[in-house]
Amino acid sequence: MDFGYALSGLLIGSIVGMTGVGGGSLMTPLLVIVFGIPPAVAVGTDLLYAAITKVGGAWVHGASGHVDWKVVRLLASGSIPAAVLSIFVLKHLSVDRHALASVVSTTLGIALMLTSISLVFRGGIGKFVRIAEDRVGIATVILGTVLGFLVTFSSVGAGALGTVALFYLYPRLSATGVVGTDIAHAVPLTAIAGLGYAAMGEVDFHLLGSLLLGSLPGIYIGSHIGSKIPERMLRGALASMLILIGGKLVF
Repeated sequence: MDFGYALSGLLIGSIVGMTGVGGGSLMTPLLVIVFGIPPAVAVGTDLLYAAITKVGGAWVHGASGHVDWKVVRLLASGSIPAAVLSIFVLKHLSVDRHALASVVSTTLGIALMLTSISLVFRGGIGKFVRIAEDRVGIATVILGTVLGFLVTFSSVGAGALGTVALFYLYPRLSATGVVGTDIAHAVPLTAIAGLGYAAMGEVDFHLLGSLLLGSLPGIYIGSHIGSKIPERMLRGALASMLILIGGKLVF
């Protein structure tokens, strides 16, 4: 079983490092469906797993100049307070986390399948979907807030939804720049949310250690591969990944 966890970590770590997408969207369902981990424990463990593994990816992308730190700060100014508030709600109110995560995941899945198609035609759609430059900062903070709630309640959204939204908010960023920025922002968000779950006793640290054995080298390798892939190919890979994730979340 530990070998299976490590192998899963290697596979998903590589995908996250290369595309910035797939962490919570793939790992949490894998833990629940394949390994039979309780949903709350799967979410909590996956959040800490994502925080630790994405540190390596953020470092690689940051060293390569693929992180826009101003955008990261704007996202975090909305996502961190949202994550803290979400943990407070989960801890002190009677909330059916499994039912809520199901609704969020289904809705997100439908949105991802639609946005994955638009991602392929990003240049054309960008002519019609524009946000005034003086409002991009506010829109980024709002995006961070939405991500903070989604990620804390379901562990889904940081990579998939964040990546697509950044493509539209910052069309001048390259594909690798969007991926690097998204990964860098996900580190503090998932860390705070994961620690909140740990405080509630909803993290399996043995499982976490097994996943990390495979994921740490996986995300490092994936980050290097992603930085060398042409932007058109990376954009296509992102779109394909979103379609797969969206279909999985819905069906």
